[in-house]
Amino acid sequence: MTRSACLYLLCTLLGLAWTPASASTKTLPNQLELREIGPWRGGRVTTVSGVPGDPMRYYMGAAGGGVWRTINGGASWENLSDGHFRVGTIGAIAVAPSDPKVLWVGTGEAPIRGVTTSHGDGVWRSVDEGASWTHLGLKDAGQISRIKVHPQDPDTAWIAVQGQIWGPSEQRGVFKTTDGGASWEHVLKVNASTGAADLAMDPNNPDHLYAALWHHGRTPWFILSGGEGGGIYKSTDGGSSWRQVTAGLPALVGKIGLDLAASMPSRLYAIVEAELGLGGLYVSDDFGEQWRLVNGRRVLHSRPWYYNHITVDPTDADTVWVQNVPLMKSTDGGVSFERVSTPHVDHHDHWINPDNPLNMISGNDGGGTITYDGGETWSSQLNQPTAQFYRVIADRQQPFRIYGGQQDNTTLSIASASATGGIGADDAYDVGGGESAHIAFDPDQPTRVYATTINNTLTEYDHSNNHQRSIVPYPEHVYGMNSRDLKYRANWNAPVLVSAHDPSVIYYGTQLLLKSTDRGRNWREISPDLTRNEPEKQGLNGGPITPENVGAEFYNTLFYLAESPQSAGTIWAGADDGLIHLTRDDGDSWSAITPAEAPEGQVNAIELSPHRDGKAYYALTRYKLNDFRPYIYRTGDFGQSWQRIDGGLPDDSFVRVVREDPRQEGVLYAGTEQGLWLSWNEGKDWQAWQMNLPPVPITDLTIADD
Repeated sequence: MTRSACLYLLCTLLGLAWTPASASTKTLPNQLELREIGPWRGGRVTTVSGVPGDPMRYYMGAAGGGVWRTINGGASWENLSDGHFRVGTIGAIAVAPSDPKVLWVGTGEAPIRGVTTSHGDGVWRSVDEGASWTHLGLKDAGQISRIKVHPQDPDTAWIAVQGQIWGPSEQRGVFKTTDGGASWEHVLKVNASTGAADLAMDPNNPDHLYAALWHHGRTPWFILSGGEGGGIYKSTDGGSSWRQVTAGLPALVGKIGLDLAASMPSRLYAIVEAELGLGGLYVSDDFGEQWRLVNGRRVLHSRPWYYNHITVDPTDADTVWVQNVPLMKSTDGGVSFERVSTPHVDHHDHWINPDNPLNMISGNDGGGTITYDGGETWSSQLNQPTAQFYRVIADRQQPFRIYGGQQDNTTLSIASASATGGIGADDAYDVGGGESAHIAFDPDQPTRVYATTINNTLTEYDHSNNHQRSIVPYPEHVYGMNSRDLKYRANWNAPVLVSAHDPSVIYYGTQLLLKSTDRGRNWREISPDLTRNEPEKQGLNGGPITPENVGAEFYNTLFYLAESPQSAGTIWAGADDGLIHLTRDDGDSWSAITPAEAPEGQVNAIELSPHRDGKAYYALTRYKLNDFRPYIYRTGDFGQSWQRIDGGLPDDSFVRVVREDPRQEGVLYAGTEQGLWLSWNEGKDWQAWQMNLPPVPITDLTIADD
């Protein structure tokens, strides 16, 4: 079964036709199984590794889909972590050089995206090539960026712990074990906000270690990168002691990617985030004691919190590969670079076969891909069901079609069934742009689909004539802008809604609610600002080094819209700062209905009961404020009063979505960070309902109207 917060996982509840004997029945229908329907194009891969001596065997770790292996050079992939791991997010994979049956895995992906990054639960190890696994602790590590295993001893390893994203944490820095993970020593620790972003080891002398420490953190509206304790640290005694090396490096540094030339251990390379004119590729030829800037091209170190990775050819100290939006190669020690074409962009890891440097595996936002000719050709990424989807809906066609927006890929529609007996590539097609989130369709003409995309983009696509048009309410340039200076603050995943009562009516959420009565040709504002509108959270989205302003951290925006199925013009609007508002007269007047006791957070989903008008549920997430507890609220009187109904759910697995069964009132489904839960009695009690589902983030749920 597949392993990410994916469309085919989220939508397999759509065909449920069972009805419990009563709302208090406790027996779960465990005979049901989820089925995969695709697509098979890959999602973000954050770590990769090959196996020296076996050029057909590779491993990759997905952002939300677990650990995968191929034994045929990428022709097919199999999952190794399902049924073993408690989380699906992977940050690091290492194969023991002295025993390739021993695999080390660090959970929690290192690229700290604000919208789809999950936290890990520590370190796992297998001694039988992934057939079985043992959890080895460090459960509070959050994100793990790199693992290095002793070249002669598979029980000795060093773990680069990046740490929690959303708040300070003590488990940061470098940890070492000499007994296969039975015990750990915290060998490099600076402070609770500075973790290890990378780790390099001299394979000829494993006592020589280099760690890149990164002072960082996030809030929903800001990326902190750079500060106290950040820099490059060196150990010559296997990690027992460390000292910072600073000569030639900038005083203030952010994220650093680090690697060592195995063929010339005195040479190290570092991709350094630093202030304007100081960032770029640094080289040391004296074991890290002195550094010099050799290339400051911005393409090498753009958006460093997401990229900043470098890999040195183990056979040639002058050949280096930098992973950023493109994959780039230098053969002159980093002085010049050329772009290498790959099946997808946004690269996060790269492994080079020491026996044949033309043979490599790259991990990017489209999956894992392998080359045997130095990057001239690559294996397919269309055989990896690891995609991450933001949202999912289903239409009323026969068979019904399912729509989802994939992270760093297009929005697509895929059939729930096929006349050929299997759902293939021909059963899917694009309906919107990349990084899309919310999708809506015309209920009278479901081939007409509306999709939001990043940076205030909204499109209408009609599959009957293959025509797409932009229906953006107010086009304006977003990149580099402070959101408080824009006319409309639109979330990276802005909501769109087509009225079930009049398909020519479209609603679109920014900080205001906008309405069109002619399918997006004209728009008007029908609300005041429905957010907390905090200007201090609407400025630069990154610092103190990199001013991250691409729209992903825009705050005080609407995040979810829902219209009453019973009453036209009754609209519920939820914001990313926790506020909920309601209009019952199509925007002429609004009521603030946020529960008085509800903390600040993100209104991730609102569910309006199909059984009674005025009855609603909503899921509030606070993980971006370092609170991973579940929050589900219920009202039966249009938000005049609310009750918490999340008792019994795990207190460390937040809820992104809650839905009510359209046939049985009070039967609820909750999608959490680690799986699916069900309640027979309106949330008084909850039971895990994983069936054959791995522990993956559930980002959305929908129930088909059959």
